[in-house]
Amino acid sequence: MTDHYFTAAPASATELRPIRVTLAGHAHTLTTAGGVFSPDRLDKGTAILLEEVPAPPSTGSLLDLGCGWGPVALTMALLSPDADVYAVDVNARALDLVRHNAATLAASRVIACAPDDVPADVRFATIWSNPPIRVGKAVLHDLLRAWLPRLEATGTAYLVVQKNLGADSLQRWISTELRMPCERHATSGGFRVLAVRHGH
Repeated sequence: MTDHYFTAAPASATELRPIRVTLAGHAHTLTTAGGVFSPDRLDKGTAILLEEVPAPPSTGSLLDLGCGWGPVALTMALLSPDADVYAVDVNARALDLVRHNAATLAASRVIACAPDDVPADVRFATIWSNPPIRVGKAVLHDLLRAWLPRLEATGTAYLVVQKNLGADSLQRWISTELRMPCERHATSGGFRVLAVRHGH
C-alpha cells in the first residue's frame, strides 16, 4: 500500500532522515520521514510561497494549513518568535516531525495539531498554505470554507497553487463562493500565490 501525504496515520515504516534547508534566510538541518508531503526536499510550491509572501505579523496567531514536516510553520516561527504558530495537518507523523523540528530550532510557540484540536475561538493574523490540491475539489473547498473565514478582519491568507492544477478557478471560487476578496499576489515557476482577505 502506498501512503499519501494526506493519510491520517501512514502505515509505512518511519525512517527519520536529515534534510538541509534554508528557512528565514538561514540554513538548518531538520528531520523528515516517508509518508509525509515532499520528505526529501523543500518542494517548489512551498519555496515559491516562502519567497513571495510578506513577513508575517509579529504577534497574534498564525496558521500553516497542511503543514507537512513544517517548513512554512517553522519559517513563520523564526520570523515572528512572539507569535503563536499553529501547524495543522491530518497526518499524525507530519505533526510529530513538526514538533521535533520546532524543538531543534527552539521554536517554542509552534503548536502542531490536528484540525479539530485548534480552539474554535482562535482567529488568525495570517494564514500561509500550500494546500493539498490533490485531495480533490470537494475536500479542498471544505477545507478552505472552514479555515479562510477564521482570518482576523485585517488578516490575509496566502495560498500557493500550480497554474495547471486550477489556481485561477480556485481564485474565482474563493471570490464568488466565500465572498472573500482574492487576488493574484505573485506568479512564479508555474505557480500562483493567491492573497485572500477577510472581506467583511
